[in-house]
Amino acid sequence: MDNLIYSLHWFYFIVMAVGALYFYSLSRNPRGVPRYEYLIAIFIPCWSGLAYLSIALGQGFLDTDSGIVYFARYLDWVVTTPLLLLALALTAMFYKKKKDKAIIGALIGADVIMILTGLIADFSSGLQTYIWYTLGVIALVVILYIIWYPLRKMAQSSSAELGRHYNRTALYLTAFWVAYPTVWILGPSGLGLTQSITEVLSFIILPIFSKVGFSILDLGGLRKIGLETGNGYDVSG
Repeated sequence: MDNLIYSLHWFYFIVMAVGALYFYSLSRNPRGVPRYEYLIAIFIPCWSGLAYLSIALGQGFLDTDSGIVYFARYLDWVVTTPLLLLALALTAMFYKKKKDKAIIGALIGADVIMILTGLIADFSSGLQTYIWYTLGVIALVVILYIIWYPLRKMAQSSSAELGRHYNRTALYLTAFWVAYPTVWILGPSGLGLTQSITEVLSFIILPIFSKVGFSILDLGGLRKIGLETGNGYDVSG
């Protein structure tokens, strides 16, 4: 592969490491936010950085007849995207002592289907590619429904401030998650309308904002709410 591609993945690894350290520093003063929220925020860039490090080291991809398949991306996404959804769900349930495990399970289940159908699509060709891609998009629609209906309703019913914060974080995450399949279908794995370097660069930029950026936004809002309300949580939990 081109040296630029290796360099971009090294850059990504460094950004993820910095993000993990930043969230760790925030966890030292939780400000009314449960510590598991910080644990999730820390683990996401740790795992994502390691997955992309494999590409930077010349691993994490396969050169197939139809092109290069970066399977390390899917190893990243199948772990980190459920955690992002878990973080968003926990934001909606911030004031609820008892979390809705059914909603969380539905989110994670649909997400795993979305990621794995994308992986199969990347290894497919012709009509099969679009069949698997479409199945992944359907799973994304299910995820967006859960985000914007039951979870949003739950957040808004808890407090006006939490409702506003949830809307911001949900909109932020939705925008980037819609961008992922768009970049994928336009790139070499799909219609081939964009070059490989464009896809690689997109999948460097998008995860930085959808992972580290999301956690900065989410934790920042929760810390503000926690301070203002003095919610009384056992933040060691």
